[in-house]
Amino acid sequence: MSASTDLVQRQLDAYNAQDIEAFMAFYTEDAELAGLNGAVNQAGHGAIRARHLDLFTEFPKNRADVVNQIDLGSIVMVHERVERAPGGDNFEVAAIYTLRDGKIARVDFARGS
Repeated sequence: MSASTDLVQRQLDAYNAQDIEAFMAFYTEDAELAGLNGAVNQAGHGAIRARHLDLFTEFPKNRADVVNQIDLGSIVMVHERVERAPGGDNFEVAAIYTLRDGKIARVDFARGS
């Protein structure tokens, strides 16, 4: 596993554990979350933290697992399968992580139906 894919996996592990402090440690202060080819939805630690605290509260058993990934060094593309609750709503997403200085600077999401 490369340093890039390891970083993304450790971030995903913190997400699955719903450990907001560990999760946020993987993001740059000015990180952005956006829809693929769309506008930025959250910018900066405050907005990203708030989004995920709401998500963790609404879906306490939420989990994302890696299906496949492509490592291009500073870009890691991950096909993730997300399950909101056991036996509940689930979907697939392509998450394109842009890394800078050992942290995640941007994530673009493309969600499947």
